[in-house]
Amino acid sequence: MNVRQAMRLARPFTLLPPLLGILSGAVCAFGSVHNPDPARRVTGELLGIVALGSLCASLLNAASNVLNQITDLEVDRVNKPDRPLVTGEVSLAAAWRLTWTLYFLALVPTWWIVVPRPPGLLARAAAPLADHQCFFLFLAGLVATLIYSTPSFGRTKRLGIWANVTIAIPRGCLLKVAGWTLVASAFSAEPWAIGSIFGLFLLGATSTKDFSDAEGDRAGGCMTLPVKYGNRKAVAIISPFFVLPWLLLPVLARTPDPAARAHRLLSGNPALLTALGLLLAAWGAYTVHLLRKNPDELGTTENHPSWTHMYLMLMLAQIGFAAAYLL
Repeated sequence: MNVRQAMRLARPFTLLPPLLGILSGAVCAFGSVHNPDPARRVTGELLGIVALGSLCASLLNAASNVLNQITDLEVDRVNKPDRPLVTGEVSLAAAWRLTWTLYFLALVPTWWIVVPRPPGLLARAAAPLADHQCFFLFLAGLVATLIYSTPSFGRTKRLGIWANVTIAIPRGCLLKVAGWTLVASAFSAEPWAIGSIFGLFLLGATSTKDFSDAEGDRAGGCMTLPVKYGNRKAVAIISPFFVLPWLLLPVLARTPDPAARAHRLLSGNPALLTALGLLLAAWGAYTVHLLRKNPDELGTTENHPSWTHMYLMLMLAQIGFAAAYLL
């Protein structure tokens, strides 16, 4: 396998969301009341840790992409006939080797990302298990990709809403919390509240790509929401998730933290978080309008505008959260 073939399997253009997600999580922790450094100093060590975590998140997503192409080979014969495994450019054995190499490179370095940070690599490697929060979050994300794709772990991709759950938890919730642990401890409610908002959004929004893949998914036994319920009912199921999660922002930005009522559950700028939530909710409502306008068209358009809006909403949300915690 050459570099070009490996890149086609890894699909690098899909790596931006996890990269931006983990960076946003780190920035939120940096600007939050939970930052262990009250002076909030930007040091070379901190930047190196954030860069390492971001690289590992991208590698984990790349490994998931390769694994998904291995386990979706029959589906891709219909939906993506030009992919390297379908055309025979790359063997299954080579793809498996690439998958496990990427998983190894994504997971192992995170063992040295600990909070609080003792000086020296040996001290970090020997830190108590409770300090290796980033590693265990990455491990959970890795396992989730196996559960989603591989039959031996359940292959939830074939189980309707459970496919969405096993995407939303790692790529929405755990990704944000993992980014947070590059800077601060996850043993507080705030990172989980932020992650839950993103997880709820992806719980519905992740189905926007399934409409155009319905034919191949049906042939491969993957009962995604459009396959299981049809386009119209699937749209009705996922519509609330484009709006309701963002409406939580104005509420949580003014809700006291249950563990420390002296500060808010979301300790970023409340005005910016409120504006971000209302903007995203309005954008989500417009995306729902596009989905409901002609549901039957969803299965005939490879990249329906709703998918583009979902992707851009996710990017804006990541950037907006980071801004709200820096200002």
